Order: sequence, then C-alpha cells, then structure tokens
Amino acid sequence: MNRTELVEEVSRKAVLDKKKADDVVRVVTETVMSEAKAGNKVSIFGFGTFSPTARAARMGRNPQTGAPVKIAAAKSVRFAPASAFKEVLNSRGKAAASKKAAPARKTTAKKVTAKKAAPAKKATRATKAAKKR
Repeated sequence: MNRTELVEEVSRKAVLDKKKADDVVRVVTETVMSEAKAGNKVSIFGFGTFSPTARAARMGRNPQTGAPVKIAAAKSVRFAPASAFKEVLNSRGKAAASKKAAPARKTTAKKVTAKKAAPAKKATRATKAAKKR
C-alpha cells in the first residue's frame, strides 16, 4: 500500500473527503518524523513505537579494493510493533483473533550421559575358519 492508497482507505473508513484524509495522513507522518528528529520516542497505542537511534562515524573498507573509507555518522529510527499489532499479524481468521493462545508447556531438560563403547564382537568358528584358509 502506498500513500495514495492509504489516503483513499482513511477517506473511506473515516467518511472524509480525500482532501481532509490527505491532511490527516500528512499531519500524522510529519508529527512522527519531527518528534523522532528531535530525539523523542513516539508511541502509538495498539500500533507500535518509533525510537530514534544514532550511529557514530566510523571507518569501513571498500570490499573490492580493501581501501579504508570514512562512514559518516547517521541517525535512523527503529519501529517496534505493539503486541496488539503482532497479534493481528499472527492470527488465523476472526476466531483466532478473539482467542488467546495457550501458554507454552514447560519441558524439563534431560540429562545426557556418554554412552560406553560397545564391546568388540567375538569371532565365531566360521569366521576363524575363513581366516585360516
């Protein structure tokens, strides 16, 4: 889904004309970006959290020549989806969305012991006779 499709969906679901829906989408995205640029975490309940991150300048290498290359400092943002968002992504149909998953069963670790080497096989009369020939 791109921005235009998002505006159309907001317009349809919120019963707004496309101009107002476009304004809403633009204001939300601009607000999230400006807060992240200021270094603030943005949490949208039921959707997720945008956390700004920063990487320091460092030295890298050109993989083809091996020459050192300066890599500038950079800012980025990480998105962590809310548990409600994850639940919607991992549900199977409407019935599964309303039911909570059963807790995982605890299993006990079994102690692993080293096996002893099997005793050497004893030669039978037939194999002894075959060896003599």
